[in-house]
Amino acid sequence: MMSARRSVASLAAAFALTFALPIGNGWAQTTVTSERPASFTLGNGLQVVVIPDRRTPVVTQMIWYKVGSADETPGKSGLAHFLEHLMFKGTAKHPAGEFSQTVLRVGGNENAFTSVDYTGYFQRVPREQLASMMEFEADRMTGLILKDENVLPERDVVLEEFNMRVANNPEARLTEQIMAALYLNHPYGRPVIGWRQEIEKLDREDALAFYKRFYAPNNAILVIAGDVDAKDIRPLVEKNFGPIPAQPAIPEKRVRPQEPTPAAPRTVTLSDPRVEQPGLRRNYLVPSASTAAAGESPALDVLAQLMGGGANSYLHRSLVLDKGLAIAAGAGYQGTALDPSQFSISVTPKPGVEFAQIEEALDKVIADVAQNTAKAEDLERVKTQLIAEAIYAQDNQATLARWYGGALTTGLSIDDIRSWPDRIRAVTAEQVRDAAAKWLDKKRSVTGYLIKDAAPKREEKRS
Repeated sequence: MMSARRSVASLAAAFALTFALPIGNGWAQTTVTSERPASFTLGNGLQVVVIPDRRTPVVTQMIWYKVGSADETPGKSGLAHFLEHLMFKGTAKHPAGEFSQTVLRVGGNENAFTSVDYTGYFQRVPREQLASMMEFEADRMTGLILKDENVLPERDVVLEEFNMRVANNPEARLTEQIMAALYLNHPYGRPVIGWRQEIEKLDREDALAFYKRFYAPNNAILVIAGDVDAKDIRPLVEKNFGPIPAQPAIPEKRVRPQEPTPAAPRTVTLSDPRVEQPGLRRNYLVPSASTAAAGESPALDVLAQLMGGGANSYLHRSLVLDKGLAIAAGAGYQGTALDPSQFSISVTPKPGVEFAQIEEALDKVIADVAQNTAKAEDLERVKTQLIAEAIYAQDNQATLARWYGGALTTGLSIDDIRSWPDRIRAVTAEQVRDAAAKWLDKKRSVTGYLIKDAAPKREEKRS
């Protein structure tokens, strides 16, 4: 979900603008052509990654905190996102608005985002402004000042965002319900923006306690991408962030309640008079890049592309072209997550087509993929598409920063990121077949139906 200046990323979307690029885990061989990032860690635990990109005199600074909605105290959903909003309310050194006004004055842009596993803040500015941006960002790591007069109105802003992005959006409401049904025990089942009745009760004390608990250098990754040299960055980082003490209460590893072995398929039906186009969504609980066994995550990447990546995908060919049942059909795998994630399938039926017809055709495609190896030319095509995406992503400085930050905050390494194309290239047809057979088991799924609910008829007035 995007607002004018900030964003919330649901796990299903997973900050789609940022992470169109899936990432896996494996060996350190690489075909990534960009220069290898430099990385170092300060004495207080702050990890720093410097990504050189000298094509333009611009720099992107991103600070990633390893805390998201899945780390919230039960009963206080939406707190991570609420604090993200409040981080713009100023410090004793820099009153509210000064940071943002400075970014605008130098011709830069800024934003922030919250997901299930991380919260991030970034600025993109001319390279000579980096020192100023770093001073601002280091100051608000510990210097945030909150008062009821700016906290409570911001809570109203979040509630309005909830109304706009979720309450008045049937597709978003269906996603919310699917996620709650898919995760019976894990906090990924809570919406990033929160449940309305809990957002309404969040206050200044909640936000400050969360801030003091999680915002610290040993729980953060600073990513600097652009026209910079690592040797020049380290003294700057030491000066601004070095004096900030670590928070010793933060554990090295985040431990969350995990899902039991799925025992039965689940279904969710959402009816709403505002639905313009009925739809079917099915999400499977699958391992993420951080939790998968060797080779499994790249195989799921390839499987998703094979089944639902474009006009040549198996779902599109079967449901749209051959059988004429659907307007659109696609699939996706969200590998960037700290804990088990999802493989999703979406289908938009043609008018008059029943969901039962869609599911029958869908299940046949899945059964075929799970029983038979893909044709060599199909496998080669989708692997080439995925590797090309990884190479093209290197043309965008901000995308590179997001790519590394998202992966590093969810348990991967720089070598994991850079070697992803090699692991995609190594995926075999047998691995793809086995991934489909193992993970696209209906018992691991939630199927969601979005239908139009006829508005209640008005009673005619009688004279």
